[in-house]
Amino acid sequence: MRDVAKVVGVSVSAVSLAIKNSPRVSEPVRQKIQAKLQEMGYQPDPMLTALSHYRRAKSTTPIGSELAWINCWPDPRMLRAYREFDLYWQGATEEAKRCGFRLEEFSLKDCETITRLEKIIRARNIQGILIPPHGAIETNWGDFGWSDFCIVRFGHSVSNPRAHLVTSDQLTDGIIAFENIWNKGYRRIAYVTTRDTATKGARFSAGFLQGQLKVQAKSNLKPLLFSDEKNLQKDQQQLRVWLGKAKPDAILTDIPNLHHLLTKCGCRVPKDVGLAATSVLDGNASAGIDQNSKEIGKAAIQLLISLINHSERGVPEICRELLIEGRWLDGDTLPTKQ
Repeated sequence: MRDVAKVVGVSVSAVSLAIKNSPRVSEPVRQKIQAKLQEMGYQPDPMLTALSHYRRAKSTTPIGSELAWINCWPDPRMLRAYREFDLYWQGATEEAKRCGFRLEEFSLKDCETITRLEKIIRARNIQGILIPPHGAIETNWGDFGWSDFCIVRFGHSVSNPRAHLVTSDQLTDGIIAFENIWNKGYRRIAYVTTRDTATKGARFSAGFLQGQLKVQAKSNLKPLLFSDEKNLQKDQQQLRVWLGKAKPDAILTDIPNLHHLLTKCGCRVPKDVGLAATSVLDGNASAGIDQNSKEIGKAAIQLLISLINHSERGVPEICRELLIEGRWLDGDTLPTKQ
């Protein structure tokens, strides 16, 4: 570092900060130092790096730094009203504490503007940001200075900023769900979702269809796609017509109120049709997929801390996806078929 500092004409501490990609060194100077490091053949010592990580892991680290969880919902309470998302928070909070950090929630509604939110985060010297799901909300981040922060987002519904993400392995979960429903004796198995979900991110349905291909059954049913109008009466009518034509004996769905709609159509669960949910926590069915949401929150913190340790800030050129596999849970809405 002394050699590089002498050639570039900066202090040794500036070289150290540039190696960490710290924003405390201006971008032009940082790039100049990093180019010279590469030219002069600098490489970190992998054994010392491993030793450093080992010492941190073995020590009981007091909480000394904050990480931000940005809640963009108009009503901040709605985010964690979803049990899946509340477990994201729980898993992330526990893992942050274990690693010596404190996860702090920042509500965009309370901060009023994106600019004020950024000023607060900078004033508290926060380096890492988690962005939980927004639902159907599109957040306008304006000119938020992402380049100075390490960022991890939850799920594909958060499209901006396009940072590294952690989410459930929905394609694998769709396969797991179909196989378990099939093994319980059901043969006319259907997937029910909304057209909007199917077009924006059809990962569960893709897994479900792949499961159908494995058994190559003549009774395979096409997915039922509800319209995007969220018109309960229209959905009920569409469901009633479809039930009469398709005659499914089991349904996998991501629509929480489908159980209610089936009842309104005179279709009894599970006597007339078995029902499983892509999320047993929020899907209003006792059978289905447990997406291991707490593990998703834990993995998000581990990824975020890794980005901080390697000084990988800003929106990456290539996004990494960390997928957490779910598990099947039996329930009385989908008993074994006699």
